[in-house]
Amino acid sequence: MGSRLSRREFLKLCAAAGLAGLAFRPFSGFEEDNQKNDLIRITVRSVSVYSQPDDKSRILFQRFRDELVNIYYELESESGPAYNPIWYRVWGGYIHRANTQRVTVQYNPVASQIREGRQLAEVTVPYSQAMRYTTTSGWQPLYRLYFESVHWVTGIDEGPDGEAWYRILDELLKIEYHAPAYHLRLIPDEELTPISPEVPHHKKRIVVSRGRQTLTCYENDEIVFQTRVSTGLNYKPEGQIPWETPKGEFNIYSKMPSKHMGDGRLSGNPEDYELPGVPWTCFFEQTGVAFHGTYWHQDFGTPRSHGCVNMRTSEAKWLFRWVLPVSEPGDMERVGYGTRVVVE
Repeated sequence: MGSRLSRREFLKLCAAAGLAGLAFRPFSGFEEDNQKNDLIRITVRSVSVYSQPDDKSRILFQRFRDELVNIYYELESESGPAYNPIWYRVWGGYIHRANTQRVTVQYNPVASQIREGRQLAEVTVPYSQAMRYTTTSGWQPLYRLYFESVHWVTGIDEGPDGEAWYRILDELLKIEYHAPAYHLRLIPDEELTPISPEVPHHKKRIVVSRGRQTLTCYENDEIVFQTRVSTGLNYKPEGQIPWETPKGEFNIYSKMPSKHMGDGRLSGNPEDYELPGVPWTCFFEQTGVAFHGTYWHQDFGTPRSHGCVNMRTSEAKWLFRWVLPVSEPGDMERVGYGTRVVVE
């Protein structure tokens, strides 16, 4: 795996993987002038660009999955939808924010070494094309790692372009793959320090309202945090667990800062249901229902999930630090009797 590819071999690899347009900036696809804060990534197969900030206005054209779109400005539309009335003014028209992700392009210094064991890192570009090496097939494209997703880095190796790539451990499949090191920011331990650990266990609680699509955190019966979320859809697939977030009283029992959700396939197709690196996951119900960050929509205020409570990633990170049990920086999973959760 340490052998260096020739320029010709690298270009052939890009062409075979459908990455030919990225050959002169390997596996990034982002220009220097995009290093600003007015970009969105399309997170579904396609979204419509409307003539007005109104989904009843004329559809002009489509934007497609993982396209990056510059925002001129955002506005709150009187046409709604009431729970999420934010639209983006873009070239040619307007896009509703539901099926987009607000992203930036931030390149990072490459670490000289990774601490013993593993270290958390977050993706700081709209997406990074991960690659997996095997002795039978060489380098092959695997998952796309999206902005704000979080991953376990276990080492630094030479990638297919001869540059430094971080070795990433997938906790679900127990495999390793690689991504360009400058696309990921190593998360310092101080960002993971517990929030209000002095508050007794029984004095913290979380209340989720399915009707209002809100999450509220209490300390000593005082609200310390509140936000809109997306709970599970009212859908019961035949022979499967219903998607609606279950009502009742629970406790956090497992915390994982990085969780691969989905079907568990080795896939290079972004349309497949694979969500590696779901950030700041806190499980509270034994069928796998959890709070977690979300990098595939901005439609908080309406049900969207397969049962989990979708949150903005920054807010999920706050919750991860606030709830019990306390998780140490190197913990892939922390299990224990944790903070009370009430779902109404």
